[in-house]
Amino acid sequence: MSEQHQNADPESSFRHLSLPVRVKGASGVSRRRLLGTAGVTGILFGAAGGVAGHAAAAQGDVVPLSSVGSRRSAFHGTRQSGITSELQSCGRLLAFDLTAGSGRREAIALMRRWSAAAARLMAGEGAEDGDSDVARDAGPCSLTVTFGFGRTFFERTGLRERRPEALEPLPDFSSDRLDRTRSEGDLWIQIGANDALVAFNAMRVLQQKAAPTARVRWQMNGFNRSPGATAHPVTARNLMGQIDGTRNPRPGEKDFDRKVFVPADGNPAWMANGSYVVVRRIRMLLDDWEKLSRMDQDLVIGRRKSNGAPLSGGTEATAMEPEKTDAEGNLLVPINAHARISRPDYNQGATILRRLFSYHDGYDRDGAPDAGMLFVCWQADPLRGFVPIQRHLDRGDALSQYIRHEASGLYAVPGGAADGEYVGQRLLEG
Repeated sequence: MSEQHQNADPESSFRHLSLPVRVKGASGVSRRRLLGTAGVTGILFGAAGGVAGHAAAAQGDVVPLSSVGSRRSAFHGTRQSGITSELQSCGRLLAFDLTAGSGRREAIALMRRWSAAAARLMAGEGAEDGDSDVARDAGPCSLTVTFGFGRTFFERTGLRERRPEALEPLPDFSSDRLDRTRSEGDLWIQIGANDALVAFNAMRVLQQKAAPTARVRWQMNGFNRSPGATAHPVTARNLMGQIDGTRNPRPGEKDFDRKVFVPADGNPAWMANGSYVVVRRIRMLLDDWEKLSRMDQDLVIGRRKSNGAPLSGGTEATAMEPEKTDAEGNLLVPINAHARISRPDYNQGATILRRLFSYHDGYDRDGAPDAGMLFVCWQADPLRGFVPIQRHLDRGDALSQYIRHEASGLYAVPGGAADGEYVGQRLLEG
């Protein structure tokens, strides 16, 4: 798997950070020694801009990066990172459109630039040029960068005959209120990291390297809980307070690869070991949702908000018993409960790998929060994954009156790049 995490070598990953930082009580303490641990007091700036504190490390002590800062995902590999990688606390989603006059040749050069920069950034190194040093003091922080191609990319690069059938436009759904200016796009990038500055820096570097070939069409920022925020690992919660992702498929489970990734001998050949991603900006109507009682919220979802357990009983990990009734013969899990309708066995086995970020973009004029979910789901074929599930939800999901789909995109995400290659090379040069 390309998403193997490893501790970056302190010397090889940070050779570009060679200038010493002088602090009180330490001689020639490097940035890596100075920063990145929970036990370091750090440098604090007062109102006048002066240094109000100093590093706690004694002369000669080596303070390693914290576990959050040191974790690294591999850029090169059979599959791109950011698909089965552990979910990070910060997310950036961007789509680009090729500029007028940019075609296949310019796209090749762009993907070379982007791939080279992403490989360096994911290793915790600077991007050589175009790097503003925003993330200089941090380690890799589990940074992942994932690239995809939208339907229109193939027309604008003269590769229409190589466009996969799976990239046909998604059907319309009744819950759609789509803003077309924040949907689709020729190129798509997903950035994830466990540090907001690392995520921002990667986004900024890639945006700068896009010029003059492509310009940003839309950008969305998301977040999750930070690593270590809970006493033990737990399933993430969304902004409705619900545990979200209980039944998400996991690598190693039966048929996981077949349902999430295009097989090595798949069609088209350039998509081997790749996946298709559906991206939806789903607004949560929180003012309406929060008027419901806790019991009514549980009935809408079909699971207990407190611990994620199905209403049929047990714990979060207990399999739902959808036909189980109470003493009066009433279904414990309502017929239109979200967790019931979205089950694979209620959708001809349709399976998606959900990878979600929450978002909050301020408030409307009436004071309603513009907040919700950046829904990112992966599958080997969207016509057998997202589409049948969403069609079923569209016909009677109790949750539908509390959410609104406001943006949408579908992208082909090719397999990973080998060392010395760039992402999409088999498409663009094959």
